Amino acid sequence: MSRATRVEAGPLGRFHRPDDTGCYPGLVLVHDVWGLSEHSQALAADLAAEGFGVLEIDLYRSLGDFRIEDPGAHIRSLSDPEILADLDRGADWLDTQPCCQGRKRGVLGVCMGGTFTLLAACLSDRFAAAAPFYGMLSYEHGMLFGPEGRDRARKPLSPIEAAGRLRTPLLASFGREDAFVPDRDVDALEAALATSGTVFEIDRYPGAGHAFLNRTRPEAYREDASRQAWARVVSFLHRELD
Repeated sequence: MSRATRVEAGPLGRFHRPDDTGCYPGLVLVHDVWGLSEHSQALAADLAAEGFGVLEIDLYRSLGDFRIEDPGAHIRSLSDPEILADLDRGADWLDTQPCCQGRKRGVLGVCMGGTFTLLAACLSDRFAAAAPFYGMLSYEHGMLFGPEGRDRARKPLSPIEAAGRLRTPLLASFGREDAFVPDRDVDALEAALATSGTVFEIDRYPGAGHAFLNRTRPEAYREDASRQAWARVVSFLHRELD
């Protein structure tokens, strides 16, 4: 049963929680390339209604005013190690909240946030579950491989390259028609994850493309895939974190 929720500003972003005095598993929610938005806020509120304390982390809070002209170039400019350290910071912040103290933590992200969620599942020790939605997987082709070549300091390991190090249970969701995440990349991710020895599942939704979960983008949103994926992810998170 969904609960009434509340939201408050915090030092790392917006914090969403059930509007009662319970104690809940924590989640770090990682936004897409466009930053905190109506979409990320709705996802965080929905997760809080399902019984989680959710930090809707703002990865851009220290960047000041800027404009994204080229999403791929912007993501390539970000330092993966710095972003992952920020996600760890978010997990540690959840531990300071009375409604999450002593509970397990998970991480969930969409689009760019899905990429960082996958990397956190493989390279961070702070999370007990990870649920990425359609993160880009390769730094060797596609939007995350630019004409300037790959900056190994900023992008030391792609999700495919890190997957063999998976250290937390994972449920990853992809659309079969995703122009940014071809099936061959998901196949490569699955093969690498299988070498890790850690439990994982990959769901692929036919007729769905990139951002199929995003209700604010009618051209991308797919109701059936969204409903199925969300139910699967909420059940997975409760199973791993409760």
